[in-house]
Amino acid sequence: MFLAILGIFVAIFAGTLSKANPNMASFGKVGRYIGIALVFLGVASSCFKQISPGVVGVQTLFGKVQPGVLSEGLNVVNPLVEIVHFDIKTQNYTMSGVTDEGQKMGDDAIRVLSADGLEVVIDMTVLFRLLPDRAPEVLRGIGKGYRDILVRPVVRTKIRDFAAYYDAVSLYSTKRDEFQQRLFDAIEKEFQDRGLVLEQVLIRNINLPPSVKAAIEAKINAEQDAQKMKFVLDKERQEADRKRVEAQGIADYQRILTSTLTDRLLQYEQIQVQRELVKSPNAKVVVMGNGKAPLLIGQ
Repeated sequence: MFLAILGIFVAIFAGTLSKANPNMASFGKVGRYIGIALVFLGVASSCFKQISPGVVGVQTLFGKVQPGVLSEGLNVVNPLVEIVHFDIKTQNYTMSGVTDEGQKMGDDAIRVLSADGLEVVIDMTVLFRLLPDRAPEVLRGIGKGYRDILVRPVVRTKIRDFAAYYDAVSLYSTKRDEFQQRLFDAIEKEFQDRGLVLEQVLIRNINLPPSVKAAIEAKINAEQDAQKMKFVLDKERQEADRKRVEAQGIADYQRILTSTLTDRLLQYEQIQVQRELVKSPNAKVVVMGNGKAPLLIGQ
């Protein structure tokens, strides 16, 4: 519309100038043509609005929200309307105790009271998006600042309400998934009623009071020590079983050997040893028999 307004001023100025000075009549005529061309270009350009991908446009005419939305691409509209753009892509809203990590500066973590009266600090992120066909309703009922007006207070209120049903240790460990699912169901309903779609609730971190955290760590360390001692005892028990089996094997061997050892067998083994000694090239051995084995002389 800027070109149209500029064209009107140019046409008025040219007409006034030509009337005030007849010698400038030709200049005034050219000026009027230029002004008319600018008005035409301004009106024509205002009739076409380009909407970027992932965005919808809501039209307002003299402050009144018009039905329907403008989708991505080139759209033909009333040149008098104003376009308010709404992002319909997936958005995230983070509330964290880490500075500059969330949407708010400083510590923005959620502090809740558990069922056992302890203060638990929770870092959380919600993923959501705006329903395109509900954008006019959101503009009319909430405005463009729906993230701070709707998303933030609803999430913080619901998480405080549901945290009161769980004790601190359960929130930290066994009941975390259940708590997250109940929270998702409650927030999803609130969002649907206001034109938003909740995609995911992410509980990123749960910080317990230092005393509770120390007790949990002590319990974990005790359990680890017990597991370690059990491993050592099992290992020693296995080693004892191994030695017992080994001793039993030796005893069985000695028992079998004793039962089969006879004088003839001993005499035979003695003869074999004597033969090996006689065959040795580095020794001269004279072996006297004991009366039961023959005499062998080696040179």
